Amino acid sequence: MEPEEIIRQGYALYAERNFPAIFELLAENVTVWQTSELPWGGEYSGRNGAGEFFTKLAQFTAATPEPMAFVPAGKHVAVYGKLRGKTTATDAEFDLDFVHLWQVTDGKIDRFEAFIDTPAMMLALA
Repeated sequence: MEPEEIIRQGYALYAERNFPAIFELLAENVTVWQTSELPWGGEYSGRNGAGEFFTKLAQFTAATPEPMAFVPAGKHVAVYGKLRGKTTATDAEFDLDFVHLWQVTDGKIDRFEAFIDTPAMMLALA
């Protein structure tokens, strides 16, 4: 599959909450990054690190990213979309734009970087 197809499949699996299938798309040495300003942020390495990232994310939010545009560039794919959901602690609703940057090497996702409106998310978490 082409990188864009793999990333599209990943979003579909996330919407279904099919995490075992998502992890099959990840390279053993995957890196996941999001700003450390967020409680779940930081850099995570390997599939175990990716699992830690998504576990922390779920402790703070209940949301499903809604991709609106996929921009393939070789082994890279940029995705723009909306992130709508609630915080788990306060049920505060949020509706944010996101940009996700993906890298696919040899048919496996080996890098994921997530960018959102961090100040708006921090406000929702407060």
